[in-house]
Amino acid sequence: MSDFGNPASLWPVLPAQEQLEPQRWVWAAMDPADRRTRLRELAVWVDWLRAAFELHNSIPQCWYRHPPVVEHLTALYVGWLRTYAGEQTAGRDLAEADWISVLHNFTPRLQLAACAGGRHQEPPAPVPLSPGTSEALEVYLGTAEALTREAVHPAAAELARRAAEPDAPFQVP
Repeated sequence: MSDFGNPASLWPVLPAQEQLEPQRWVWAAMDPADRRTRLRELAVWVDWLRAAFELHNSIPQCWYRHPPVVEHLTALYVGWLRTYAGEQTAGRDLAEADWISVLHNFTPRLQLAACAGGRHQEPPAPVPLSPGTSEALEVYLGTAEALTREAVHPAAAELARRAAEPDAPFQVP
């Protein structure tokens, strides 16, 4: 079990010259060895998260076998690193509270009813695209009015009026 009182103890402290800005994680762009290393790192943090925030009933033990859950936990982890281990950003006085709010907003997406009892259930296979789907998209992209009409800003008339009279008050047509 992780050090509940000090999550920073989960990671070694690098000498100042080796400290790096937390990087974005794109699982598909990592080589397999890097993916395994990063998933181990994420697993240590998830163990801490489950204990610290009492999420053991919300995050199933088999979370790492569910790519959507891994993506959500990755986003939470990288956000946690930036919030708690990154440089303090001006105007982010409530960054920690914001991160906790995001965690609670993500929690429903971490739950898997099929695996809630402690037994892993494989996610359903993705539904393959129907034949002709790509072609139908291309036809739509070239013919749909919403995608082919000329660009006009919804407030074009008001912007033009303000340009002509810079100090004029807003007018509703």
